[in-house]
Amino acid sequence: MIYVGGQIGVFFRKIKEKPIYIGERIDIFLILAMLILIIAPIIINLSFKVNTETKQANLFLSSRSEELFGRKITEMLIQEFGEKNPDLRVQLLNVHTAAPAKADTSRTAKKGSQPEEKARESDIFIFDDEDFNALIAAGSLMELNSFTNYESGSRQLAIPLVSFMDLLFYNIEILSAAGFDRPPKTREEFIAYAKTVSGGDSPDVYGTALSLSPNDHASLLRDIFSWIWANGGDFWAEENKPVLNTRAVISDISFLGSLYRDGALAPSIFETTGAQRIEEFAQGKTAMIIASSRDIPFLREKMGDDAFGITTIPVPGTGGKYNIGLSAIYVGINANTDHPDEAWSFLEFLVEKISVLCAELKAVPGAISQLIPGDYVKDDFVFYSKAWDIFESSRIVHGFIGKPDAAEYETAFMEELRIFFETDRTAQATVTAIQNRWDEISAKYETKDETKEEQ
Repeated sequence: MIYVGGQIGVFFRKIKEKPIYIGERIDIFLILAMLILIIAPIIINLSFKVNTETKQANLFLSSRSEELFGRKITEMLIQEFGEKNPDLRVQLLNVHTAAPAKADTSRTAKKGSQPEEKARESDIFIFDDEDFNALIAAGSLMELNSFTNYESGSRQLAIPLVSFMDLLFYNIEILSAAGFDRPPKTREEFIAYAKTVSGGDSPDVYGTALSLSPNDHASLLRDIFSWIWANGGDFWAEENKPVLNTRAVISDISFLGSLYRDGALAPSIFETTGAQRIEEFAQGKTAMIIASSRDIPFLREKMGDDAFGITTIPVPGTGGKYNIGLSAIYVGINANTDHPDEAWSFLEFLVEKISVLCAELKAVPGAISQLIPGDYVKDDFVFYSKAWDIFESSRIVHGFIGKPDAAEYETAFMEELRIFFETDRTAQATVTAIQNRWDEISAKYETKDETKEEQ
């Protein structure tokens, strides 16, 4: 009985243990089943995403788009393009993984980034005059002639989307307090106005100002070249090289020297930027400045419509044809992009949106190819219509934007001009010195071209 009972005991013990083993297997099965249910959708989504990304081309847009157009406009453009082109995806370049400034106008590659972190480059550049020359010098812009069928004989490296012009801005209240009921029309009047205001009862208010800080890349075009152009000047009258040494330009430099030496200018002209001068003008510290039509919306918001006005840049009483130089916001394709055709699709889309961009930025002249301005111009008689009238009666001339060795030409001009302001050197000697340096730069460039042709 003990033996049998022992066997029975073993039997019942096995029966008792077996359900425990089966239960453990059931638990494991349930766990595996749940894991499969959880993981399966993830695997399917990843697979779908990989397939989608394989079909979808990714384009990176330079981060300066947000700076030049604003975040709202940039996001609108990207979203609308994506809706029209589901096979193309445009992303704003992350400034923390952007490539160096050599190939990307983002200019903000992250310092100290990890070695394995690949620096990206923009496929599409949005840039202004400040960046144009740097991109050309670095060889970063793809030639667009094959896309545009542009057959003028020159290389097309960018498309201007929105353009602006320089004007004389004047503070109505300051001039009125000084006894002037209208803006100056001639240079003689301009000097008289500026000297009167600077010598008035308000020591912190100046008649006019120049802002030639090396940190302001638009300073020469705005504060110096605009005076030369308004008086009929054109550096590229001979087309093959810039010419400065003329009677008219000598008179222009002499006029600027008179403003400096007669105490009509606000101080620190070589330390102050145009943005700082705009702020000072908005605060009522300067009576007259040269500024871009792009600054009109900002000043209207800060000062109101009745506080300031715009007009042409004063010329001598015997002035000839009124010329203007334009600044612009451009779009171009990175020469290193892997998706040139796709990038061109986005450029075509932006060209279609030029009217929208001009209206959003209140740009004058805006799109120079359009003979009829937008409603924002026609409906605004205080500023935009007036600016458009000035544009229509002017001739467009060019400085050094998009020219080879542009930085050298402008540096030579600025260095010699500073010597003129700070010494007793004459305007004639100054213009001659600039012309000599320009001729040396032109000769060097011609040599480069001849070498390329021989190769």
